[in-house]
Amino acid sequence: MVSLNQEPLLRVGLISGASAARTLKLTLAGRYRASNGEVLERGDYIASVDGASIRLEGGSAINAAQWTLEPIDFEASRATVHGITIGVGFHWERNEPQDFQGSLVLIPQSDRLLVVNELPLEAYLVSVISSEMSASAPGELLRAHAIVSRSWLLAQTTNRSQTSNALQDESAAEVRSSQTEMIRWWDRENHADFDVCADDHCQRYQGISKAYSKSAFEAVRDTRGKVLMWGDEICDARYSKSCGGMTDEFRAAWEDRDVPYLRASYDGEGEMAGGPLPLTVESNAGEWIRSKPAAFCNTDSVELLARILPGFDQETRDFYRWEVEYSNDELSKIILDRAGLDLGRLVSLEAIERGKSSRIVRLKIAGEKETVVIGKELQIRRVLSRSHLYSSAFVVEQVSDSSSNYPKRFRLIGAGWGHGVGLCQIGAAVMAECGYSYERILSHYFRGTDERTLY
Repeated sequence: MVSLNQEPLLRVGLISGASAARTLKLTLAGRYRASNGEVLERGDYIASVDGASIRLEGGSAINAAQWTLEPIDFEASRATVHGITIGVGFHWERNEPQDFQGSLVLIPQSDRLLVVNELPLEAYLVSVISSEMSASAPGELLRAHAIVSRSWLLAQTTNRSQTSNALQDESAAEVRSSQTEMIRWWDRENHADFDVCADDHCQRYQGISKAYSKSAFEAVRDTRGKVLMWGDEICDARYSKSCGGMTDEFRAAWEDRDVPYLRASYDGEGEMAGGPLPLTVESNAGEWIRSKPAAFCNTDSVELLARILPGFDQETRDFYRWEVEYSNDELSKIILDRAGLDLGRLVSLEAIERGKSSRIVRLKIAGEKETVVIGKELQIRRVLSRSHLYSSAFVVEQVSDSSSNYPKRFRLIGAGWGHGVGLCQIGAAVMAECGYSYERILSHYFRGTDERTLY
């Protein structure tokens, strides 16, 4: 059993990899002590890579192998990091400045700057629950999310410390491929210089500027140290934006193993009555996706969505059921650009394996040059979109062309937003709005788990 007797200190990678640059602007609101002992006053500073060191320019210009900027007053100080890319690779990707509590660590990495934020785990969580959703969301949702996010993080970091500290990046994702099959899935990365990244590939962390409500701080305070447990194991508590009416099991998105508390279940009260089950059957999946069955996450309340979703997520309103359409040439080009597969003109897209939420796990793409099978759900979402499809729960309608043996257009009709495993964020928000407690929300999405306070 994992035992913690005090709150962990966390290192969060704010800027790394392809999003890093040679030069970075920082604005300090408060006094900071640099690793060389110098006190940095309020104002703007420019950090830049200078060979194997970092040059920090402000009141003076000093070089150091790496910089740690520690706030003299944690609560009163903020550091603005300019030029952070959020939503990398997704349809909401953008660049913005963000404010952070805690220390900033600047590390040279080749010819780029790696930026790490060091702060206590509970302070980190205030930002996470206000970045993943909105700080104005119902308090019971924020409490449930704080426990889920804390559980996920501690499950990842304790598992890593018990196994291997080897660096894993996106290119080292799990792969099972052959000449005609490309099955890939991405899980949390193990990082060499920090514990967790700040973007959607781990969990969103967009600084203290997002946490503008008293309820966000109260939600973390009220659940301090609490996690979900399965026996003596901290739950690897997953979540996505909208399950589309049915959550899925772990193996549909990641490796082929059962996680007992990450099971497929109807996102409504009790059992689903009269639905087209099981959704692993193609005809049932088609009926399910083309309808809009009652579910917690089936909401189009403008007022509620404005309160629970961050500003950029509010741009996405067709999350429960959605459509996207491509010409044959357009989709063929996307597949070539995104996966390096030159299939020529496309003949068909066919689901050959679905998860229990109707999400496609293995998709056969037939082209005039060759036929391939791709999976799992995130790989499918990446390959069939310039950014990412909302989910892999979709059916395909082909628009024929009387002058050709190849379809003219492909229409994808889909359900849900994200992988659909674990907590459905919009469904949980609706539950909270309807008066469900955070305990009831957690027991709905993570059946059979217990809540425990670790510190």
